[in-house]
Amino acid sequence: MLELSLACQDIDRTRPIIDGRATIEGCRLNVITAKPEEIFQRAFRHQEFDISELSLSTHLITTARGKSPYVAVPAFVSRAFRHNSIYVRKDNGVKRPEDLRGRVVGVPDVQQTAGVWARGILADEYGLQRTDVLWRTGGLDQAGREQRVPLDLKGKIKVEPIGPQQTLSQMLEDGEIDAVISPRAPKGYGSNGIVRMFPDNRAAEEAYFKKTKLFPLMHVIGIRRTLVELNPWLPVNVYAAFRQARALAMQDLDRIDTVAVAHPWIADEITRVKAVMGHDYWPYGIDENRKELETLIRYAEADGLIPGPVALQDLFAPSTFDRFNF
Repeated sequence: MLELSLACQDIDRTRPIIDGRATIEGCRLNVITAKPEEIFQRAFRHQEFDISELSLSTHLITTARGKSPYVAVPAFVSRAFRHNSIYVRKDNGVKRPEDLRGRVVGVPDVQQTAGVWARGILADEYGLQRTDVLWRTGGLDQAGREQRVPLDLKGKIKVEPIGPQQTLSQMLEDGEIDAVISPRAPKGYGSNGIVRMFPDNRAAEEAYFKKTKLFPLMHVIGIRRTLVELNPWLPVNVYAAFRQARALAMQDLDRIDTVAVAHPWIADEITRVKAVMGHDYWPYGIDENRKELETLIRYAEADGLIPGPVALQDLFAPSTFDRFNF
């Protein structure tokens, strides 16, 4: 029995593993739950965890360099549309993506997966090229944020760090930058004149999905590469456990006797989601997510984050390409 550490967020897709309803066969786990920023820093800088939730874009970058300490299984525990992540000042004249040309946009980190997707979507769907914008990087609400791994963007986009005492939220409020792209809302959102660029982001995101069939991937589960080399059976067992955990989470959402989440109309909400996205709207697996993976790789290359396409066989454990009756 392997004694392994697992670091992940406490969310419905992972909670069955945290509480023991879903188990990784052959393993006894020490589970650490934390916010993603902390997990990613500890995983990529110090390789602290045996199994870890990972930023997909950072895993892509480190794999492209031949330096990833982890190999992934295609359990995409976090995914999100990103029209909702673009924030602007109400009074600065930015009403549409095209209005960002020649403007200054803040992102916590160029390699942050949410930003990679947002820049790609703005380019593909609205014609806003990466070079149309000056990108400023730094902490959203806390000063002093550093890059997770060193970057060399080959001049493909123009990026400047903000000052060591500055934050993107305050700079947006003060009008020093024109927009912020972040998975978390800046602190002035809902007050101080900070609004989403897409006021009805759900309508924009549903239209985007209907057009592209893309549901952007954010985080993936990684296993320490040296562990996989010593225990080649491990990736399939980890993948099976996370698939089981996702199935249990979906069962909880479908409950109508006593709802599992504090949302009085959750059953109607799930019916609406399935009508737009299909019954299996949160798929795991490489083939099921090949289009999203290839799109993210294309976007990362356009940003200068990777020098060229990365083979999926390098990102994921080979055994997880096989189809199993989980």
